[in-house]
Amino acid sequence: MSQTVQFQRHDLSQSRIVDAALPQLGEGEVRLKIESFSVTANNVTYAIAGDAFGYWNFFPGEGDWGVVPMWGHAVVEASNHPDIAVGERVYGYLPMGQHLDVLPVGVSAGGFSDGAAHRQPMSPIYNQYTRLAADPEHDPAKEAERMIFGPLFKTGFLIESFMRREDWFGAEAVVITSASSKTALSLASVARHRSPEVKRIGLTSAGNVEFVKASGFYDEVLAYDRVTDLPQGPTVSVDFAGNAGLLHAIHTALGDHLKYSCTVGATHVGAGFGQNNGPIPGPTPTLFFAPDHAVAAIKELGPKAFGEAVAESWVRFLAEAGGAVAVSWQDGLAAAQQAFAAIHGGKADPAVGIVIRP
Repeated sequence: MSQTVQFQRHDLSQSRIVDAALPQLGEGEVRLKIESFSVTANNVTYAIAGDAFGYWNFFPGEGDWGVVPMWGHAVVEASNHPDIAVGERVYGYLPMGQHLDVLPVGVSAGGFSDGAAHRQPMSPIYNQYTRLAADPEHDPAKEAERMIFGPLFKTGFLIESFMRREDWFGAEAVVITSASSKTALSLASVARHRSPEVKRIGLTSAGNVEFVKASGFYDEVLAYDRVTDLPQGPTVSVDFAGNAGLLHAIHTALGDHLKYSCTVGATHVGAGFGQNNGPIPGPTPTLFFAPDHAVAAIKELGPKAFGEAVAESWVRFLAEAGGAVAVSWQDGLAAAQQAFAAIHGGKADPAVGIVIRP
């Protein structure tokens, strides 16, 4: 038997743990036993945007019940593939559950992709699994940090790379909402080193201002009720909040000074994500879909150079983030449900990163 957490796709406050018998392993398939995964605002975004971007399709549920994707580690429990041995460990996209059967294709020393038919319409970035034995990014002492920050960090890295390729649209500053979120901290870290000439302004809730200031990644930190105090000069905005009212306020405060408006995630659930608050001044907000930019960046730089650039920034970020986020290891899928509910309800502590051992 194996357990999986399922969520009501249109009411994420509702979840259940489902028991199911493991099917017979097919030809060429591999069964992964999930060891650990993190639960972050990124996972909540996957659920909110699940229908629009196909996130519910990676690990199909039942009817209106869906399985939210996680990032984590797993061990090969059974294998019908000649090149993948029982006991081998991998890192990649996993369901909020205990097991995943995959059909490895494109197998190399470094990894493989899941060739399952239902996963092929989605971005190939999400179908790749890294074999830890030959993974230069793998640090046994930093597995928790990789799960908590890794995917989010790469999104931040890609946003900075995109902005820099566009010469930051002529901006002298970047306004980053949900500045306490892990993706925002990652973007601010990369920008500080790769685009130091661009001022980094973090917007966050009043309760998180001190945490964001203490991170050291921003030049200026403002609470959301001080949006009207934003400096008047050529600026781009990167919105991780998905709060239509806040985005409208930023556009209004900056007016013609706003040169580009980038929307990424939805950490402020229920605050108007995707809703129309009426005409918005300035540039039309443009959605940043990280997988597409990853494919473009890898094509532009080549896999080796891209990997080296990400790794360099990743190592620096880990060193600088230091103890800014404490790791909370929790056992059982009920703990995963609770962690997701806390983030979904806006009650999560940004200074704590949650890792689940299912």
